[in-house]
Amino acid sequence: MDEEYDVIVLGTGLKECILSGLLSVDGLKVLHMDRNDYYGGECASLNLVQLWKRFRGDDKPPAHLGSSRDYNVDMVPKFMMANGTLVRVLIHTDVTKYLYFKAVDGSFVYNKGKVHKVPATDMEALKSPLMGLFEKRRARKFFIYVQDYNESDPKTHEGMDLTRVTTRDLIAKYGLDDNTVDFIGHAVALNRDDRYLDEPALETVNRMKLYAESVARFQGGSPYIYPLYGLGELPQAFARLSAVYGGTYMLNKPECKVEFNDEGKVIGVTSEGETARCTKVVCDPSYLPNKVRKVGKVARAIAIMSHPIPNTNDSHSVQVILPQKQLGRRSDMYLFCCSYSHNVAPKGKFIAFVSTEAETDHPETELKPGIDLLGPVEEIFFDIYDRYEPVNEPSLDNCFISTSYDATTHFESTVMDVLNMYTLITGKVLDLSVDLSAASAAEE
Repeated sequence: MDEEYDVIVLGTGLKECILSGLLSVDGLKVLHMDRNDYYGGECASLNLVQLWKRFRGDDKPPAHLGSSRDYNVDMVPKFMMANGTLVRVLIHTDVTKYLYFKAVDGSFVYNKGKVHKVPATDMEALKSPLMGLFEKRRARKFFIYVQDYNESDPKTHEGMDLTRVTTRDLIAKYGLDDNTVDFIGHAVALNRDDRYLDEPALETVNRMKLYAESVARFQGGSPYIYPLYGLGELPQAFARLSAVYGGTYMLNKPECKVEFNDEGKVIGVTSEGETARCTKVVCDPSYLPNKVRKVGKVARAIAIMSHPIPNTNDSHSVQVILPQKQLGRRSDMYLFCCSYSHNVAPKGKFIAFVSTEAETDHPETELKPGIDLLGPVEEIFFDIYDRYEPVNEPSLDNCFISTSYDATTHFESTVMDVLNMYTLITGKVLDLSVDLSAASAAEE
């Protein structure tokens, strides 16, 4: 271990594994360590025995739930946009050859006490029970404007500069009511709260376009995809990528201590009495607790059921977004359900998650609106965890720390953190237009 590396990565969470893979591909010498004996860190996938150990101590899971190893319960469950940034990173790095994806059946939104399919296009808007007849026409016009909008073609702008016009003003032009704005802003554009209304409209329009493009890509009922066997496959796929490009992996390394010189710059990492030298460290917040601050907490429930979520057209995999305004909250609540169709549970079993940015210390009470939508559950676990973000200045100490995972059940915010960190570490923007698999084939 007493060697010199360009970068040492601590923790095998998804963000750390993606960075480790990207940096190895860039030709940097990478050492990747984790204090745990398994991949995934906070976003590991657990089998039934591990799940019980984590939440119920020494209890054993009941036999009627089936074989433990048939379960892959993601601790930070998130769907991917079929056309989103994470999928581009997967294609860019050719990690797709290690993974199998399957489309997610449904995308729904909670509105006035009921669950409805999220309309993504002008045609779907016309059929949606979310709106009355006249509102449907107005919404259809807005969807057509968004579909036709092209940043580089002023003819499609209808005289509006979306880098200046706020989302609120753009929506006002189409006369949409609050109800419609709520589902478009939260369930299509995936904004987490209502701040977007007073920000430039371009971001929300681009997010709506991404949603529609993602739905079109697989012709499914939702814009989302999810790996077979769950997200635990993702960190391992990037770990393989890193290894192919010469990265070194060490699991089960206790007490990884980051070492600094007199100027406060990182010089290496010590574990079990040995020090590996490096000029940069990438890690999750748990490895450098004195360089992060708590910014919030996530409340979540994990349920095992024998049926799909009611009123979701029997979807075997589904996301339901409960916008904050519908619940009288400050942030949205998310419902995520997956099943044996994605090989995350035995046949006939469904795993549902309810998560939100916690506003109290009582997850059972706080998550009730989401849990009430699940129908009967066989087992349910409650959890609350703190969210951290870095407060250090990476240009001074060369420590690059990821932010904790948020309550959302989709990946767009996670992957933006990774791309920003990549730029901080390397000084360049990741060019996702280059197809690495084509490049490596050309080299052979």
